[in-house]
Amino acid sequence: MNDIPAAYPVPWTFAAAREPGSDAAALAMAASYAAEHETPWSRNLAEMVASDFAERPPWNETLGLVRPRGGPNGLILRGGQILAEWGETTRVDMTFSVAKSYLSVLAGLAWDRGLIGDPHDKVRLTVDDGGFDTPHNDAITWHHLLQQTSEWEGVLWDKPDLIDRNRAVAGRSSTAAKGSHRDLREPGAFWEYNDVRVNRLSLALLRVWGRPLPKVFRELVMEPLGATPDWQWHGYRNSYIEIGGRQVQSVSGGGHWGGGVFISARDQARIGLMLLRRGMWDNRRILSEAWIERMLEPCPLFPTYGYLWWLNTARALYPSASARSYYARGAGGNLTWIDPDNDLVAVLRWTDPAAMDEFMRLTMTALGGQPC
Repeated sequence: MNDIPAAYPVPWTFAAAREPGSDAAALAMAASYAAEHETPWSRNLAEMVASDFAERPPWNETLGLVRPRGGPNGLILRGGQILAEWGETTRVDMTFSVAKSYLSVLAGLAWDRGLIGDPHDKVRLTVDDGGFDTPHNDAITWHHLLQQTSEWEGVLWDKPDLIDRNRAVAGRSSTAAKGSHRDLREPGAFWEYNDVRVNRLSLALLRVWGRPLPKVFRELVMEPLGATPDWQWHGYRNSYIEIGGRQVQSVSGGGHWGGGVFISARDQARIGLMLLRRGMWDNRRILSEAWIERMLEPCPLFPTYGYLWWLNTARALYPSASARSYYARGAGGNLTWIDPDNDLVAVLRWTDPAAMDEFMRLTMTALGGQPC
């Protein structure tokens, strides 16, 4: 594959008719497929947040902002240009666990600035708030938190980590019911998708930055990318801490109990394009290549996961996409697909997760690419 140039033309333009090797009719078919295969989730997301995560009261209590969603929408970009677009791509909606991937970017920005040392350093060396004081939690590193191997034990914002023990995600099965007891392993010895632990990472990053994470993300990422001011990042009604004499909300790493990132498909595409360009935007360095390489290193315990980004290692996640593809994925059918081999970014909102691979097959066919 050809090397990707250092930066995109900004702003992007519509260019389906000029993109070499693309088939406009086939691209339209891929877009129509995504639009016609709407997620089975209700548009009343309050119902889904309260019921879809298999939690019993009071663990299922919603703590953060929830809003009704719109219909399917999205866009396909290649070479920094929009080749296809469908639905209301400027609508701001919840993204659920896509927010986790943005926390990884914030961790990288902290690492780039020396606020975090070696990711394998213990978190308690930087964050002294009691959350890493027990003999078990004492051994947890930033690397563990980012790879979902921390096995952090505790209660945060009234939610115990036990809620997500034995959680089955992305084809990874569990022999016991979600939320049932499982003996914890040593930090780094077991992979498990767990929102409480991701929220513990978010709080640790807030301690490191010393100011609201949405402000950091806006200043260092969204404003340089030319994103709209419409996106928001929320926590919970009880996730406030004191910093410098002021109450600051710790944001959540998804919408599991409400909150998280509310954003449009177009603004998500800008983030995807910046990462595809290895941290560059319009000849400006946003995020270091060194962090992106760390971010995309497969976890040995679960090779389709990196630092809060999903990886298509050995094409195990989506067979129709390239093995170097990586994703920000959120419940309900939210996906940002980044494919360095084919200079491609696609954003899908509210498309049935079961239809994602076929969408990728149709897109690859339309672009004349191969799932390398």
